[in-house]
Formats: sequence, structure tokens, C-alpha cells
Amino acid sequence: MNSLSISGKNWILKKYNQDEISFFKDNFSLDETISKLLSIRKVKKEDIVSFLNPSIKNFLPNPNILTDMEKSTKRLIKSIQNKEKVGIFGDYDVDGATSTALLGKYFSELKIPYEIYIPDRKKEGYGPTVKSFEELINKGVKIIFTVDCGTLSFEAMEHANKNEIDVIVLDHHQSEINLPKAHSVVNPNRLDDNSGLQYLCAAGVTFMFLVSMNRELRLNNWFKLNSIIEPNLINYLDLVSLGTVCDVVPLVGLNRAIVKQGLKILKTKKNLGLKTLFDICKIESQPSIYHLGFMLGPRINAGGRVGKCSHGAKLLLNTDPKNAFKLASELDQFNKERQMLERDLLQKILHESKNFLNDPVLVLSGHNWHEGVIGIVAARIKEKFNKPVIIISIEGKLGKASARSIIGFDIGSVIIAATQNKILLKGGGHKMAGGFSINVSNIDKFKDFIFRKFRNTNEDLTSEKPLFLASVISPSALNFDFYSKVNTLAPFGSGNPEPKFMIENLKTINGKIVGEKHIKSVLIGADGTPIKTIAFNAVESDLGAYLLKKNNKYFSIAGKLSLNEWKGQSNVEFIIDDISVNKTLKNTVPSSIG
Repeated sequence: MNSLSISGKNWILKKYNQDEISFFKDNFSLDETISKLLSIRKVKKEDIVSFLNPSIKNFLPNPNILTDMEKSTKRLIKSIQNKEKVGIFGDYDVDGATSTALLGKYFSELKIPYEIYIPDRKKEGYGPTVKSFEELINKGVKIIFTVDCGTLSFEAMEHANKNEIDVIVLDHHQSEINLPKAHSVVNPNRLDDNSGLQYLCAAGVTFMFLVSMNRELRLNNWFKLNSIIEPNLINYLDLVSLGTVCDVVPLVGLNRAIVKQGLKILKTKKNLGLKTLFDICKIESQPSIYHLGFMLGPRINAGGRVGKCSHGAKLLLNTDPKNAFKLASELDQFNKERQMLERDLLQKILHESKNFLNDPVLVLSGHNWHEGVIGIVAARIKEKFNKPVIIISIEGKLGKASARSIIGFDIGSVIIAATQNKILLKGGGHKMAGGFSINVSNIDKFKDFIFRKFRNTNEDLTSEKPLFLASVISPSALNFDFYSKVNTLAPFGSGNPEPKFMIENLKTINGKIVGEKHIKSVLIGADGTPIKTIAFNAVESDLGAYLLKKNNKYFSIAGKLSLNEWKGQSNVEFIIDDISVNKTLKNTVPSSIG
């Protein structure tokens, strides 16, 4: 066990600038807490107002700053004029499902006929294929949108061209220098795009396309001439925010504004599919990022993981209550199956990983590991060992892999480089995640390749597991007033992390297991103030063991605030990430609140 904490992390108190705090207080009428948190996350003075009040209006740029956007818009307008049927090819994850639903919903409002195609994760893999395009063409489509995929789909695009089908790519994955011969490729991560919107997920890119479409049709007086009410795109932000949160893209700039507004739209439950899923999950409190990322998202994803890949998109597009309930119920059941598959495979792989713990990147392979859960399992193992993890499921002579990385090591670019070097058959991804297919005979060669790439990284990324803390607070700070102040900086997520705090000198009053794997505890401070806490997924960990054992020693906890709402009752509790049996902090600056 690390001398500093039970989970082996170094607790580091973040630094702040007292002059900045004074400036924020004097010029923006902000209190000490908010000013300090703004200073810690280095928000610029000129950005304070927009940061605290992220609105679509203030952050939405001209959509045509994205390369090929105007070209894409004009092609769909031509398609509308010619009364062409449109095809939508979407990825099987949440970002793909929400992007598909965004286009489908928009086309329905404009009375544009369309067909959707979501590939089978196991049988077809990622991205469009000749076969999938052929199926759409046979259904009479004359133009195809690929969403959350397509940037590296050279063969499928060639087939579309031969059949005189224009393909519009709406994607955000990293690209090569050469792009497929599509009609247009709208992707803020293509190398010649200068929009500055590389942080968008596919749902965000799709939303920008709809903004462009609405504007162009409005300028042409199309809505009035065709007696069609212009779609209110603000009402689409529930879907965009779901894709944004679940794809774990940075919550900065436009993304923050999207999620902030999207949570408000979610509250109104305008989308029948999402409303039904809320009911199935028995969510009674205000919609939050937690609900998106840990309750709705996994269920929409679950269909793709167990062979019902189109269920998520169909649910989000559904307008029939009975059908919506059927789809939501099935997705809920699929999620339970996914959890069982994940648990069993995780245990198996953790056992086998013991032989490779000295490797800089964990590349683990096995026969017939379930492809639908290897990505989740890779994420779990990455968190445990603080290393990039790649899990390859082998079937015959072919392996299919999911990769998860750590901050500082761009796994997506490494996968693309390995593909260009003919080590991989195909692949792609983001900085933090990716996937690929590989001939089994090349696995060792790929290991050498990625080990070399990792060692060439300038900094030692795995030597230390830091836990950054915003401040030391007292037990009495766990109240609605303090929670509301902290929440002023929301929405939180990648790129805008939720502040974490330390509370010192606590003892356990009681602790119990809830929901099979979580631990609820009541702790008491040295001043006699009791606090309610929860440690998620802690039952089989050292942290859980410490919370459940009876001892009279004082300890410190680190974690974040949470508003617990249940049956009309609300209270602020503390989510425990870690416990320290001593109070040593690294790189500390006095920083107490409460």
C-alpha cells in the first residue's frame, strides 16, 4: 500500500493565485469558494462570464467554418429538391446512435424519406462496408450519410462512387493525410480543418450540420414555401448532450454549452425514447451527467454489445409508447447481460494480466473473448493499473481489439500509424480510445511497435497516480449552500473535471454494503459533525475493507460532493474516491474551505 493512500495515489492539493481570487471577487461579485475554484482551473479573466453562463448563442460558431460543411449542406438541399431517399449509416455506440437519431428526427420533420443502417458489432465490425452500402442502395437511397464513422472507409466509398452514390461523412475520429473519395468529409479532426472544433463528438458535428441546414433552408424561404415548420434545434440538444457525455469528449467551449442546455431539455422529457428509459431506470431526480454517462448511455450501448445494434437508435427515434417501452425494456435486460459478461471477462483477464504487469502497455489477447465488452474491460484494467490497455479477441486467424489510454499517450494516432505500417488491417480512434483488427501473426509485431511508441513519450506517464484536490473542507461544508456554489462551475466532465476535496480527522460510525458492490458509511468529524458517504464499486477493494472494519483511528477522505435525491428527500453526501491513514499531502498550498 502506498504510504499516502489506500489506493496508492499521491494526493496533490492544486495551487491557486490569490491575486486572481481578489480580482474575481471585486469585479464579478463572486464569493471566495467560486473564485478559488476558477483560479485553480485557470479560467481566464476575459472568459469568466461565458464560463459561468455557457450558452449556445455565445459559443455557436458559423457551422461553415468546418471544412466541407457548406458542400454537404448544398448536396442535401439538392437531394431534397430531387425527392431522393437518404441513407444513414451510424456506428453502434451511443455517439453513433444519437447522431443517427438526430438526422432521422430532422428528416422526419422535413418529410424526407430515409433508411438507417447500424452494423452488427461482431459480424461487421466498425465502419461502413461494401455489403452495408449495397443494402442501403438496394433500398433506393441516392445519398448516404455516415455518422461517427467513415473517415477511414476507403473501400466502401469506392463502391458508392461506382454506383453513383454520394456519401457525406459526419465524423470526429482522427484521420490520415489521405481521405476516402466521399462527396464530402466533415470532420474537425481531419488534418486540413482549421475550425478549432476538434473537441466535438460525432453528435456535435451532426448538430452543426443541422444548424447549417436550417440556416440555408431559412435563407431560401424553403420552410414557408413548403408549409413546414422550421425544426427547433434547441429541442435536439438532449440527444447531442447524451452523445457528448458518453463519448467522453472534453466539456469545453461549445460542448459545455450543449450539455448545460441539453440537461434542461432532458428535464422536459420531449424525446419519448429517453423518457421511457428514464422511467425504466426509475430516475426521479433532476437529470444529470451521471444519469447520462452511467445509466442511460450504458443501456443504449448494451444492444450493440449483445447483438441488437440498432435498438439504441430505434429507441431514440421512436414515437410509439408501446414500442418504446418494449425497446427500453429489452435494452435494460441487455445491460444486465452485459454486466455479467463484463464481470466474468474482467476476472479472467485480470488473472492472465499478472504475467504482463511489467509491460509499458498492456496488450492482452485471448480466444473468443466477447467483443461487445472488451472495451469496457480495457477501461477497467486501465483504471486499475494506470497504463494503456489493449484487449484483443481472437477468432481463427483474426483479432479484433479495443484500446483505452491514459492522458499523455495518443492511442488513436498510434493505431493509425500501425495501420499505415501494415501491422494492422484497419483501425482508428481518439486520443483516449480506439479499435482495430489484426492478423494474429502480427500481434507480437504490434506489441513491439506500441512499446517503442510509448517509450518515446517524453514523460513517465505511469510512475505515479496523482489525485488532484481543490481544497481541504470541514465536515460542516457538506451542505446545500456549498454544494450549490461548487455546482456553479457545472457541467463537469472531461476537460472540466468536478472538483475533489479532502476532509480530515474522521472516524467511522457505521458502514454497510448496498447494491451488492457499493458501501454507504456514516463518518464523524473531530468536531462531532456526522457526514453521509458512499464509495462506489468498493466492496472488493482495500478502500471498501477499510470502511467496513471497526477501528478507532482517525483518517482522511478524498472525493467529491453529490446531491442524493430519493422519494422527495434531498441531502448532500460525499463520494469517497480514496482514504489516507496519514495526512501527508504532496505539493500542498494552504487551501481550506468550510
